[in-house]
Amino acid sequence: MKRILTMAACLFAAGTTFAQTDSTESKTDTVKVGNFIIIKKSKGGTDDETSYKKKNKNLDLDMLLRIERRPARNKNISTNWWILDLGFANMRDNTDYGYAQAGSYFRTLRPADGPVNADSYRLITGKSTNVNLWFFMQKLNVSKHVLNLKYGLGLEMYNFRYDTRLSYRKDPQPYVYNDSIGFSKNKLYAGYLTVPFMVNVNTTPNSRKGFSFSAGVSAGYLLSSRNKQVSSERGKQKINGDFNLEPWRFAAIGEMGIGPVRLYGSYSLNKFQKDITRVEQFPYTVGIRFSRW
Repeated sequence: MKRILTMAACLFAAGTTFAQTDSTESKTDTVKVGNFIIIKKSKGGTDDETSYKKKNKNLDLDMLLRIERRPARNKNISTNWWILDLGFANMRDNTDYGYAQAGSYFRTLRPADGPVNADSYRLITGKSTNVNLWFFMQKLNVSKHVLNLKYGLGLEMYNFRYDTRLSYRKDPQPYVYNDSIGFSKNKLYAGYLTVPFMVNVNTTPNSRKGFSFSAGVSAGYLLSSRNKQVSSERGKQKINGDFNLEPWRFAAIGEMGIGPVRLYGSYSLNKFQKDITRVEQFPYTVGIRFSRW
């Protein structure tokens, strides 16, 4: 009888020890959902969890869930759709007007209107605009997401607003002249289908609040051009034609990002007009870019 009581006492003690060990054991399950990690902890927890349980007695923390967000991994190729640029356009004019006036592109229809000269191309700088719509841009990782290549496809649109009576015509060959009337609106539009290619440096690849910059070149093909004029004498006029503009535009381009703010710029490497015009003008732009990166 004494042996039986001794064995029963030993079994009771062992069971109690096992129960205590089991009651303090902490089991953790982890589930990953996208960039989130859901951690399920049962029967136990940290000192912070115990303290929280004491303050919230009605909350059962025997089954505790904790959600943590992990930073998204940078992709080797990322795509940004529908980027918008809003900026101003202007031109650097290197034309020798004495030489140009001896050609056939400049015409004087009425002596009183005077020949085309440098003043005929004077722009209203605040109303000469550049709007670009990029269908997409892609960024290709080259080295640790710090050094990248950027390329894309989009439409570049230029509106050169003249503060003069300069007019473009195409009858039968393109030419320009000073008109005899004044215009309330006189602008030249040129639109290009453009492919940009840039080298990008991102100093903080894991954050969108850092500094980044890009530099490269672009090639654009002239899709359409027109001279739009508004006057009290003739109303609204639109004259379509290529006006001896160069069909291809090659430019040096750049971009700078500081946090969410992104600026861009471009400068034409070739002339705006064909050689036959004897006009040497090089458009350039600067503005703000609405883009995720």
